[in-house]
Amino acid sequence: MHRMDVAAFKAAAKCGVTVVLDNVRSMHNVGSVFRTCDAFRIERLVLCGITPCPPMAEIHKTALGAEDSIEWVYAPSALETVMQLKTAGYECWAIEQVEGSVALADFVADPGRKYALVLGNEVKGVAQEVVDACHGAIEIPQYGTKHSLNVSVTAGIVLYEIAGRLLNGR
Repeated sequence: MHRMDVAAFKAAAKCGVTVVLDNVRSMHNVGSVFRTCDAFRIERLVLCGITPCPPMAEIHKTALGAEDSIEWVYAPSALETVMQLKTAGYECWAIEQVEGSVALADFVADPGRKYALVLGNEVKGVAQEVVDACHGAIEIPQYGTKHSLNVSVTAGIVLYEIAGRLLNGR
């Protein structure tokens, strides 16, 4: 299937996106996000607050080794992480349903910019102080009776769209 090995992945160009997990508690969700980040050549994953970190068998169960290919770091605070990323020139976007959010389909990703996308806790979402510190919020419009998606599903949808736009110019 012509897949990259870990060394080739680490050397390959990335899409210019850092993913920040704000207090995501499930190891299975964390592992799934690792795997999704690998699929879309995300540059880095920042695990904040109570978010569990590798090595953990339950993370590995869903990451399937992506915890070895994706560059990742732990940071105690998502808010401090967002502030540092903004200082480093990243546009920071919370993935959250809030007043004034931009629908994912309407979000314009500029290949010349770097982005940080913040995904939040399974119950509480992205902390309000983190949302407030971001440049804005992106939401996935939903048409059923539920008003949220699992954080790993959300990561898959958002990264597919944004990384695809950045890597493929679509």
